[in-house]
Amino acid sequence: MTGSNEFDVIIIGGSYAGLSAGMALGRALRRVLIIDSGKPCNRQTPHSHNFLTQDGRTPADISALAKQQVGRYNTVTFFEGLATTGAKTEQGFAVQAQSGQVFYAKKLIFATGITDKLPGIEGFAECWGISVIHCPYCHGYEVKSEKTGILANGDQGFDFSKLINNWTKDLTLFTNGPSTLTVEQTETLKKHSIAIVETEIDRFNHTNGHIQTIVFRDGSKTSVKALYARPPFEQHCDIPQQLGCELTEQGHIKVDTLQRTTIPGVFACGDNAAPMRSVANVVAMGNFSGAVANKELIEEEF
Repeated sequence: MTGSNEFDVIIIGGSYAGLSAGMALGRALRRVLIIDSGKPCNRQTPHSHNFLTQDGRTPADISALAKQQVGRYNTVTFFEGLATTGAKTEQGFAVQAQSGQVFYAKKLIFATGITDKLPGIEGFAECWGISVIHCPYCHGYEVKSEKTGILANGDQGFDFSKLINNWTKDLTLFTNGPSTLTVEQTETLKKHSIAIVETEIDRFNHTNGHIQTIVFRDGSKTSVKALYARPPFEQHCDIPQQLGCELTEQGHIKVDTLQRTTIPGVFACGDNAAPMRSVANVVAMGNFSGAVANKELIEEEF
C-alpha cells in the first residue's frame, strides 16, 4: 500500500490506548493513521492518578504530551474526524469517516473506549468524573476517610461496598429504591458499620461538579464528599460489530491475550476491551496491540 489514503495500520481512537499503539507502530516504521473525534471517556475528570510519572496531571495534559511525542514519528498521520463505517477488503480493511473520506489498511486497532449510560438523576452527569467516581485506584486516595456514598444495589452494591470500605469507614450504600441485598449481605454490611439507605434519590446538589448534598424524593437530604457508581455502558463505536467482532457478556470487545478480536487482523485495546479503566492499563494494552499488529505484518511479509 503506497497511496496517500493507504496505511499499514489504522488506529481508531486517539486517546491513551490509541496513541500508545501509534507510538509502538511508529517506532516500528509502520505507516499509521490515527483517527480521532476528540471525545475521550474521561474528558470531565480533573486529574489522573495511579500512573507513574504522570500522577496528578490533567487528562488533557497527558493526552497533549502523548500526541506531541507520537507526532514526532513521520510515519504516523493524524485525522481529526469520526470513523463511521468499516468493511473487509481483499488486502485488509476500509474505514470511512463521517466526512466521506475512505482510508485503507492491512490491520485495524480499535481504541474507541466506551460510552457510559448515566442515570437520569439530576446533577449526576455534571458530577461524573469529578465527585461521582468509578474507580478507587484512580480517585480513592483523594477522598480517603471522607464521608462517601455508593450508588448500587444487590451483588454489585455488596461487592463495591467491600472494596470501598478499604478507603473509608464512613460509608453509605444508596440502593435508590428497595434493597435487593440478601439477608446475609445486609447483615455483613451492618457488621462493618456500612449504612444502607433505600430512599429514592431525586437529585444531586453540587457546585461545579462537586456534590454538596444528595436530595431524596421524600425531601430529606444528606451530604457526602464523593459517591462511587458504575453505570452501564455501551461501545462508543459500532464499527467492530459491523465487522463481526464478538462482545463479551459484559459488553466489552472480546479479545485474546494478544489483544486480537474474533476477526483476524482486527485488534482492540483500552476501555472498550477491559473492565480495568485506568490510564496505566490502557497505555499498556495499546503498546502491546501495536507490537502484536507489527509482528503479524512481519510474519505476512517476510
